[in-house]
Amino acid sequence: MSKLFTPVKVGPYELAHRVVLAPLTRMRAEDGARPGRLMAEYYAQRTSAGALLIGEATIAAPDGNGYLGAPGLYDDSQIAGWREVTDAVRERGGKIFLQLYHAGRQSNAELQPEGRRPVGPSEVLHGGVAYTRAGWIPNTPNRALEIDEIAAIVESFRTAAERGVKAGFDGVELHAANGYLFDQFLQDGSNKRTDAYGGSFENRARFLMEATRAVISVWGSNKVAVRLGPSGSWGDMSDSDPVGLFTYAAAELARLDLAYLHLIEPRIAGNVEDESRDPNPVAAQTIRQHYAGTIIAAGGFKRESAEAVLADGDADLVAFGRDFIANPDLPERLRRKLPLNRYDRPTFFGGTEVGYTDYPFYEEETVSA
Repeated sequence: MSKLFTPVKVGPYELAHRVVLAPLTRMRAEDGARPGRLMAEYYAQRTSAGALLIGEATIAAPDGNGYLGAPGLYDDSQIAGWREVTDAVRERGGKIFLQLYHAGRQSNAELQPEGRRPVGPSEVLHGGVAYTRAGWIPNTPNRALEIDEIAAIVESFRTAAERGVKAGFDGVELHAANGYLFDQFLQDGSNKRTDAYGGSFENRARFLMEATRAVISVWGSNKVAVRLGPSGSWGDMSDSDPVGLFTYAAAELARLDLAYLHLIEPRIAGNVEDESRDPNPVAAQTIRQHYAGTIIAAGGFKRESAEAVLADGDADLVAFGRDFIANPDLPERLRRKLPLNRYDRPTFFGGTEVGYTDYPFYEEETVSA
């Protein structure tokens, strides 16, 4: 029997299967970083009864965006649009977690309030890019955050989490991977601070732990999750001891009794599979030794590799990204071992319904063939 299609409990929720919609930046929000009806349709299409969806990276603070078209929850005006999304998911029997992020240095002045410089833990030049009205352009060199500003960003995550309650989400995931602000503090390639937020593993993890506890104060620990990218290099990220760092972070997060820990396998760089990397689930296998709670693994999984990581006990659920973009009925296709639609990479980021809500379900595909 396929373990991928056995029930599992995540926090207080009973799920019918272990196929998760990965958080996927699609940049279809309307003006004001507000979700619209197109986003609601997109999530509704990818909801199966008893399934877990993780919403796309959602801006937690006004200065936290790195992509034109990304949605936010830093303002009350953004609640109603998200409520339309969560209602659509709930009507179909699914659960959806809000993923909150701050881009940090992964941004451009065009996306910042009053054209200000992006922020980060330290001033370290890097080769990242941001998405603006001019398309993908180099990031603006960032400035280093002052300590009191860090506290203000933590508070931004807490208030965004409160808006998430009003928007009807079932839980919150903090995005601490992919070279965004939490990740920038964690990894010493980007964090050169000498104060309480730099140097040791404990200090570099302090910002993430403070924000996680702030969100827990709103939601309770069993509805809060964290996403990590051990060995992640996207956005010119690096660390001198990634195994030591991320096993420390996992062990500290394990103390909080979270809903789950979400891990990105290092074979995925951004949204592209790096064939030079180990195809096996390195991250989940390593972190499992330090984290006994629920783990979601993500990063280039297919049906067979998903079954394998579950059978080995290194993960409890598997998140699918690119294949879920192209196959709104992915759980059913995997369950029945049906052929998959091919994804269209040029339509991943921004645009219209093309490459977003126009991928056919299996029955539609067979009828039109």
